Amino acid sequence: MTLKTRLIIILVLSSVLLGGIAGGYLALMRGIPSIDELKHYHAVPGTKIFADDDVLIGELKAEKGIFLPIKNIPKHMTQALIAVEDSRFFKHKGIDYIAIARAMVKDIIHVSLKEGGSTLTQQLAKVVFLTSEKTLTRKVKEAALAIRIEKTLTKQEILELYLNKVYFGHGAYGVEMAARTYFGKSARQLSLAEASLIAGLVKAPGTYSPFNDLARAKDRQQIVLSRMEEEGYITDTEREAAYAQPLYFSSLKRGAEANGYFLEYIRKYAEDTYGEELVYKAGLKIYTTLNRSMQLSAVNAIQNGLREVDKRRGWRGAAENKKDIDIEKELKTREIATTVVNNPGDIYTGLVLQVTAEEATVKTRGMIGKLSVKDALWASKVLNKSGSVKALKNFNLTKILHPGDVIRVSIKSIQNRKVTLALEQEPELEGALVALEPYSGFVRAMVGGYDFSRSDYNRTIMAKRQPGSAFKPIIYASALDHGFTPASIIVDEPVTYPGGPKGEWQPENYDHVYYGPTRLREALTYSRNVVTVRLVDTMGIDSLLSFARTVGVTADMPRNLSIALGSFSITPIELASIYNVFASSGMKSRPIAIKYVTDNKGRILETNEPEPAQVISPQTAFLITSMMEDVVQYGTGWRAKALGRPVAAKTGTTNDYKDAWFVGYTTNLVAAVWVGFDNARTLGSQETGGMAAAPIWTSFMSGAVTGDPEEFSPPEGVVSMTIDPKTGLLSHDAAAVREYFKESTQPKQYTPVPTIWEIRDPSKFNFD
Repeated sequence: MTLKTRLIIILVLSSVLLGGIAGGYLALMRGIPSIDELKHYHAVPGTKIFADDDVLIGELKAEKGIFLPIKNIPKHMTQALIAVEDSRFFKHKGIDYIAIARAMVKDIIHVSLKEGGSTLTQQLAKVVFLTSEKTLTRKVKEAALAIRIEKTLTKQEILELYLNKVYFGHGAYGVEMAARTYFGKSARQLSLAEASLIAGLVKAPGTYSPFNDLARAKDRQQIVLSRMEEEGYITDTEREAAYAQPLYFSSLKRGAEANGYFLEYIRKYAEDTYGEELVYKAGLKIYTTLNRSMQLSAVNAIQNGLREVDKRRGWRGAAENKKDIDIEKELKTREIATTVVNNPGDIYTGLVLQVTAEEATVKTRGMIGKLSVKDALWASKVLNKSGSVKALKNFNLTKILHPGDVIRVSIKSIQNRKVTLALEQEPELEGALVALEPYSGFVRAMVGGYDFSRSDYNRTIMAKRQPGSAFKPIIYASALDHGFTPASIIVDEPVTYPGGPKGEWQPENYDHVYYGPTRLREALTYSRNVVTVRLVDTMGIDSLLSFARTVGVTADMPRNLSIALGSFSITPIELASIYNVFASSGMKSRPIAIKYVTDNKGRILETNEPEPAQVISPQTAFLITSMMEDVVQYGTGWRAKALGRPVAAKTGTTNDYKDAWFVGYTTNLVAAVWVGFDNARTLGSQETGGMAAAPIWTSFMSGAVTGDPEEFSPPEGVVSMTIDPKTGLLSHDAAAVREYFKESTQPKQYTPVPTIWEIRDPSKFNFD
């Protein structure tokens, strides 16, 4: 073969090879999007949602995160990120060949394709334009995009986009959301210690999250601070001080999770009213009625309360058992020297390492803690999958826990590096709480379930459940509007009505006891079923149905006497609205969650002013309020006395303990609580409204209601008289009680004084 022939062959082969490379490159580049939009990037405003105090609580927009200009991000935040993720950021043009060489060596050593070597610009390209798949094709596209981005944007613009788009874990996109999620503050306020911890999350948010593993988070923070020192951003003294600085972590319940149900309620309304285009791109502002402190109190009350009910049902066992764990290795976890604020009510996943009869060693959030038998006593009652319950005799921890078990725990305390834990359990049951302001109808708190991330079904507005005895105040208020008084007497005795599966229906009291002549006040206080049924029968079902519609019942109600026991379905917010009529001196207000809405120029698109309308008399409203005060003072709602202020309320329990209610109010707040299973299973024996729901209501109100206690004051047209509690007639006797009446309805006669003969023969004396 001649030299000329050889040269021709080489040229042809070179042309084919270069053509193939060029064609492959062009094929890859054809799938790369234009980056011109990045140069002209501006955050799409979306819709901002504000609480009643005008604090931002959420946003509805196409893009995730809360955009924060680079000028508002602390310098140590950007320095921490650059130091640990891309120390040569200001020296390269999108690709760091030195870092790539280091990464290639690691890839060869580990015989795998690692992510090492990516610059911040490459990471931005991946976040904005590409997927996270680990392929050579994606890496080539990523590199090409990075070069283009560097030619189009300044380094500061690249940093700004990156810090606003990268994922930091727990639903936090961008540094502003990360700062709020982990520390409950704006990124503008981040300290060096906080910024270094957040910067360390980028590599693996789940692994280094302080909510998941505090030890790993601190280790990663130390790496970030060391890299900052190596790069000359901080001194040795600053590094040591930042690492030693206590980190006060926020509770996840204080963020989007706390407001999840309410924000979803607003989102659905906004989309239905204004359409997705306006909601997600037009910069609307929605000013709501939500009270942030009340909302947090509601979340804590629901979660803590449901866990307590669930514990009474019994221990369901560990979530799983990790048989292959290295116990000795796990026990070597170092102590955490940094002070950490424990958020009461938060629970975490724990790994059981050692168990004795009296104490278990558990690793949680990267810390080693101790679980005492006294903090797990509730688990001596075991609930099997079949639903049967077994009580463990001579209970100790070895009967319920084993090394390798994955359980849930709460942190009771952290003192002198000693972590004390309590055994917890995620509840299977659900609950709802909604709070309204009297007269205005403003929705001050709304929690539609145990955990919004677990279920976004908003039970406050969507769950239609039987109210049981929580409907009785409507019945008794209707009676007060139809000539009855709190002192009216109805005999509590066996009675039979046509109907029921056997052709006859005989209502019974909860305790299966009959109490004879009973005042209406007493009947409501102790939730007497028989008296209530006879009252409806005497008053007339049509009168009750008409009154119920007047105060706000919109649900279908049965036209039979079973309505006396709340045998229809209603939502918590509807029941709260009805009680709000009583709390508002007889004035009915529709629930209002949005005060007003503005467009991006501040023009008002919608406003919602309270429009209370008088639907029942102030006198009727006060009398039923007074009667419900006795429910709390002497009757089924006694647990609410712990609030330490005047309360009017009523419990509600349905057949087989499927629904538990507590609805009540003070002079300035109305709240309804429902507890139950979504599939209407029984909560368990004795889980009444007073037992399951009242503690949640009381806990919420304790955190929500402030100021000096206020009495419920009688309006004009109400008089107070001394009556005989047995007859309801006037009395001068020492055993007499004070009772309220509407003017002109008070008794005019005194209880007859028995003669000597009648005293000797009591059967001759008739109180009827």
